[in-house]
Amino acid sequence: MNITNEIISSYIDNLYVNENAKLEELREFAESRNVPIILKDTEKLLKVVMKLKEPARVLEIGTAVGYSSCVFADCCGCRVLTIESDEESARAARTNIENLGFDSLVEVVQGDAREILAEMDETEIFDILFIDAAKSHYREFWDLAMPFMKDESMVICDNVLMKGMTASDEYDERGRYKTSINRMRDFIQYINGLDYADTAVLPVGDGMSISLISK
Repeated sequence: MNITNEIISSYIDNLYVNENAKLEELREFAESRNVPIILKDTEKLLKVVMKLKEPARVLEIGTAVGYSSCVFADCCGCRVLTIESDEESARAARTNIENLGFDSLVEVVQGDAREILAEMDETEIFDILFIDAAKSHYREFWDLAMPFMKDESMVICDNVLMKGMTASDEYDERGRYKTSINRMRDFIQYINGLDYADTAVLPVGDGMSISLISK
């Protein structure tokens, strides 16, 4: 289901234009195989944020086939460090990133993001953190990545409304996702209560949170 309604989502999707033909091909490929990539309205908002922020470096947790990494690099020429837990997805992402000509800007690291972040050099600093991985671990990703954020860095989290389930149990009809739902609710409450982050939760795509960090 959509978190608004089909009519509004269809209208917004019809406004979508991708000026990069190779990126459009990658989107079509991913969508045809039900590979989870950022939705069209999510992509449009991310592009606007990127152009306003003009980040030099982006840290991404959750690469999938590399689509969003390429969007970031294509949008503002930033350097992207992206972490993917699945080995096969990481291989596919590297191939796609190379085919689109962004291999000089995007580095794919394969492994558990929690382990990689815990071992990362503290001198690493990023302007934007984009979290789009295992929903149950968003708070861990946030806390582990925070040492690499600076004053006025932004943290963007995708899929935080989880097809409406975060807002209401009625969308989890069979009760299959209780743990993930409760963890996401706790995460949303957590980031909204932080004194060093100003956060907005938006009904864009499958729900997105945008936080501005103050240090």
